[in-house]
Amino acid sequence: MEMVASLPAPSTVEEVFRDYLGRHRGLVRALTAEVDDLYALCHPERENLCLYGHPDGSWEVNVPPEEVPPEMPEPTLGINFARNGPKRWDWLSRVAMHSDSWLLSVAFFFAARFSGDERKRLFNLINDLPTVFEAFCSHQLTKKNTHVDRGSKPMRSSKRLKTVNNGSDEDANEISATSCGSCGTKHRSNFWIQCDVCERSFHGKCVKMTRAKAEKTKRYRCPSCSSK
Repeated sequence: MEMVASLPAPSTVEEVFRDYLGRHRGLVRALTAEVDDLYALCHPERENLCLYGHPDGSWEVNVPPEEVPPEMPEPTLGINFARNGPKRWDWLSRVAMHSDSWLLSVAFFFAARFSGDERKRLFNLINDLPTVFEAFCSHQLTKKNTHVDRGSKPMRSSKRLKTVNNGSDEDANEISATSCGSCGTKHRSNFWIQCDVCERSFHGKCVKMTRAKAEKTKRYRCPSCSSK
């Protein structure tokens, strides 16, 4: 915690967004790939605990700093006390929603001195990413679908699909092993699209593509390939 607090505060839209991305990545990992570790650390008999995501993509469960007021907004306090009350999924989803709230408060704490246009640009960058809650829910759905039939191999038509995931379990199983070429996460989304040039897959939301637009697009090029 002290090491993270000593880092210089981000001062541009790009720096604040980069800080947000790192914290977001850490929190998503805590609530998906390393969720069992998170659950074990949040024992109700421990002190008031907070879930922190750090700019380097790491996460930790710890007590908040004693300084008042704190140097920056703090996560929700005492998440461990409610761990054994609701169902595990309900408790984790609540932690995910509180984490999204904290991420936004940190980002706009740093953006307090930005102009209106800069804050709007920052919000649009953030809004193009899946939330921690969305990542958590998608991970849970992917796990559920994968457990249904681990032996099935996804089927493809002879014509390569423009939309990678049309809602079928087969496509969901295939895409769960793929990272989004934009945000880097592997969670399941209701809509993915594959670039016809580099053949990377993307969450539709991350590249501002809808299913309706994709169906009218003969050849899709991702933002990176379009700029080349």
